[in-house]
Amino acid sequence: MTLNGALKTTLSVLALSAVGVAAQAQTPLSLWYHGAGNPVERDVLIGLIEDFNTSQSDWVIELAEFPQASYNESVVAAGLAGNLPDIVDVDGPIMPNWAWAGYLQPLDLPDGTTDGFLPGTLGYWNGELYTVGLWDAAVAVLARRSVLDEHGIRIPTLDEPWDLEEFDAALTTLQASGDFDYPFDVGMAWTGEWYPYAFGPFLQSFGGDILDASVPTAEGVLNGDAGLDFGDWWQSLFDRDMVPGVSQDAADRETGFVDGNYAMQWNGNWAVLSALETFGDDLLILPAPDFGNGPTIGAASWQFGVSSTTEHADGANQFIEFMLQDEYLAAFSDALGLIPATASAAAISEYYSEGGPLEVFYGLSEAQARLRAVTPGYLVAALEFEKAMSDIASGADVADTLDAATDAINDDLERNNGYQ
Repeated sequence: MTLNGALKTTLSVLALSAVGVAAQAQTPLSLWYHGAGNPVERDVLIGLIEDFNTSQSDWVIELAEFPQASYNESVVAAGLAGNLPDIVDVDGPIMPNWAWAGYLQPLDLPDGTTDGFLPGTLGYWNGELYTVGLWDAAVAVLARRSVLDEHGIRIPTLDEPWDLEEFDAALTTLQASGDFDYPFDVGMAWTGEWYPYAFGPFLQSFGGDILDASVPTAEGVLNGDAGLDFGDWWQSLFDRDMVPGVSQDAADRETGFVDGNYAMQWNGNWAVLSALETFGDDLLILPAPDFGNGPTIGAASWQFGVSSTTEHADGANQFIEFMLQDEYLAAFSDALGLIPATASAAAISEYYSEGGPLEVFYGLSEAQARLRAVTPGYLVAALEFEKAMSDIASGADVADTLDAATDAINDDLERNNGYQ
């Protein structure tokens, strides 16, 4: 090795040692995150963490990433074993269960920190704020202006959405054209939380719900008259070949709309960028239909909270407060197409600023978003609802299936004393 090379090596070692000494002065804070395998999302999060770590000398965030499919189970296992990290992220509707189970503690943020945040980004349980999200997600009907115009179908607006009759007529017209494999795609290839998030609002718009969290019970809300009407309509979509069935291929779900195989698609803002690239100004982002009790879409996406077992709640809260700056809300939005949590962040974002191509989603979230049942019992109820929707789509008797799901949900509520 040359003298110059040796000197460079020595200087590098000294520099790393200096960094190590600085890091040792900072108390580690462990953060568990569900986004393993998404490099775009990871880059934004890593940048945020680096900014926090260098912005102060007390704390250093140490990130552990998990695949989304196994994340919840990992947190529950850690909670039962008493090995929770300092900071967790949690899917919004799951939060009440984790708070009830003792995995989370209420946030301790300065007054006014979350003023102006979209309601769906704030995770409240028993009147206390446990989690807060940097973004929300919204679902809409994706369509093409040229297709609807060609077939004489009215373009709905937020003030005048399609009602059930008009929506059904649009599907019938598109099917009769013979131009598409299916007139509509609801995304049966996506399972898990997609079912209650995407299809639960249809039930709510009919006037029912998965369960009534205020009682709590599923009796009369899932299997009542409104639930039966919804179930009959849901089954008819499959009986009439209006939508792909439960055997839909995941690749078809991802590309079917942009490839022109599906005339319209029920999909989230996170999946719209590819359609925007393909169709440009021809792409329409339409509000949910009104099935009789107002148009409804899901609210509450992934959020961040402080574990109940952390010895460093002050640092964990400081990090969460740091995350909530508009520049980071906009950064996640620009990278992933998600809805910024505040109007001020939306104003500086690429897609949601005034005149931006996804600006409509912010209005949809404000006007139509409705939380899934805020109760620890939602965890079981969501699984039962998913099974019921799949079974009904496959031809099972509607009334019997909804009654069975209702009984299973209520059995869980009774076993846990209503999660009181």
